[in-house]
Amino acid sequence: MIDKNIFKWDAFSDQPYPIRDKKVKKEIYKCAFVDTIKTIIINILLFPFISVRFGLSFFEKKTVCTNDFFGMSVNLDKEPNLSASLIKELGVKNILIRFPLNDIKNISKYKNFIKSFQGCNIIVNILQDREHITDKALLQKSIYTIFSTLDVKEYQIANAINRKKWGFFTMDEYLRFYKTIQNIRDKDFPHIKLIGSSVIDFEYHFSVRTLFNFYKIHYDKYSSLLYVDRRGSPQNTQMGLDLIKKINLLYSIVTLSPKTENKIIITETNWPISSTAPYAPTSEKECVNLNDYAFYMLQYYLLSLSTGMIEKIYWHQLIAPGYGLIDNRDGLKKYPAFYAYKTMVSLLQGAKLIAVDLKDKIKYMKFEKKDKTIEIYWSDKKRLPKQNSGELLSL
Repeated sequence: MIDKNIFKWDAFSDQPYPIRDKKVKKEIYKCAFVDTIKTIIINILLFPFISVRFGLSFFEKKTVCTNDFFGMSVNLDKEPNLSASLIKELGVKNILIRFPLNDIKNISKYKNFIKSFQGCNIIVNILQDREHITDKALLQKSIYTIFSTLDVKEYQIANAINRKKWGFFTMDEYLRFYKTIQNIRDKDFPHIKLIGSSVIDFEYHFSVRTLFNFYKIHYDKYSSLLYVDRRGSPQNTQMGLDLIKKINLLYSIVTLSPKTENKIIITETNWPISSTAPYAPTSEKECVNLNDYAFYMLQYYLLSLSTGMIEKIYWHQLIAPGYGLIDNRDGLKKYPAFYAYKTMVSLLQGAKLIAVDLKDKIKYMKFEKKDKTIEIYWSDKKRLPKQNSGELLSL
């Protein structure tokens, strides 16, 4: 039995601290050995089918809808009295709120916080802990309380499930966890939608494992914490794949699986901000300056939008000095990305994408919205020729 007290929370970067104890890590990997073998085998067996589907995905024509595309993560512990007004200023209607299972005693505070976002669509992200993972009866009790108390129709089940520091040691543990929650939903709360499996980063072998298995589960939407921050620009590649190709590959895996609806949402992504330690979630090496942060954020949204394969993206998050849109260390300081996000939503929400050219050095996207045209240009060098037609947004 591994002591649950090894899991410590880093309140600066809003994530668990890494597990440092080598003896404990060795025990965890021993527990995960069989699951690792399962993951390897299923990925080898499915690789040919996924490869063919990946190739075909580039020829599919998708209808791009921006009405419901923009989302924002908001935490109860970050300026709860100001968050609703800031969200209203941004103009975003889709909100994701974290709910840690180990904080269920404060559920009434979360209920009131959720109510403050009038007119918004809410997803509650249920954050796991080791105690609820290993104690099925406790999980059942807590989930029933959450579903009965919160007036929310969509829940993301768990977070970053492929990171041991978040509490799951194996994908089997997650699948059993999800199944327990789904059973409660199916029996007593059929109106609720469940979202999973919340794999973080470009580690799709874990996504495959959660999408192809013998558990009787079904995801109403498929969630991914698709970070690309360690590569700099989302146009940069990892293993030969840029953001667009990573999305195409994820779409290929999801559409092959009988375990999910073909609806993908990105529930977490951002870039760490330079000179904000200990609030930055990574080392200074991976951090970017505030202007690059805003530039990469806009690129991420636009490139994802161009694929037509992502239903919505939740930026992580509104208030966080080391990776968010607002610094709250000494009052509230809105980063350049806050205003960039606000402009993006104002211009593009409800617009129709009618033209895309991402092959040349100068990238181009064209939208129509009511009686006006919006043209967007960008390049990695950020120096663009002057344009005259329509309304212009130059990144």
